[in-house]
Amino acid sequence: MEYAPEEYTRHYIVQALFKLMSEYRYDKISVTDIAEKAGVGRATFYRYFKSKENVILFYFEHNTKQFVFGQHYLPRCKEDYVKVATNVLTLFKKNKEPFKLLRKARLEYIYLDYLNKNFIETFENEHPDKNQYAPYLYAGMLFNVSMAWLDNDCNQEISTIAEMIVNLIYFQ
Repeated sequence: MEYAPEEYTRHYIVQALFKLMSEYRYDKISVTDIAEKAGVGRATFYRYFKSKENVILFYFEHNTKQFVFGQHYLPRCKEDYVKVATNVLTLFKKNKEPFKLLRKARLEYIYLDYLNKNFIETFENEHPDKNQYAPYLYAGMLFNVSMAWLDNDCNQEISTIAEMIVNLIYFQ
């Protein structure tokens, strides 16, 4: 993950949480543990985050910003959507270890809630005429497919999964 200079403290806190999650159960990790591992004080932790879950949300938000920044066009045809799906799955696979830790800690709901929120915002802004349940269909599909793929250690080809996703939703 690339960070702007002012985000380094947040970066260290995120890395500390995931490192601790690889060694201990999530519910046994305290804010003090995270702060010590990150090399910051508790007050600094709370300056940036309200809770451990907020650290995870920041991780998702940062990766989403990086992903959106890297998109240089709006998809207009099926092949464009396959490219976007391929990019999403590539980013997911690149970050599979933190997702495995979240899955192990039974925190997948944070990811699903994040997807729901973002798909709702996207549909409200870009597709206000779509069915009100469409954002949940897209978020749910991405969530369930990515979790099943993760359970298989992301072994199936990205292009195969991207094609499948786009074929299921294209022109709905």
